[in-house]
Amino acid sequence: MKAIITVIGKDRVGIISSISTILAENNINILDISQTIMQDIFTMIMAVDISKMTSSFSQISEKLEAKGTELGLSVRIQHEDIFNSMHRI
Repeated sequence: MKAIITVIGKDRVGIISSISTILAENNINILDISQTIMQDIFTMIMAVDISKMTSSFSQISEKLEAKGTELGLSVRIQHEDIFNSMHRI
């Protein structure tokens, strides 16, 4: 099972570390990562393997959203199939 995590917000030190720490603590493996900084706006998309995660999907979503709120970012996780369906032209 795979999921997509998106992170958007004002750039600052520690964004990738903060998100990666939550993933590692919950046995979620990062499969691919792309990040860009446009002027001072940070954007990141991660493809992750959730097949061995140790928390429920909703718990992970809540943890990531809470970390995003703490850092002033929008952080969302979606199952890969839902993400793909939403972004098909």
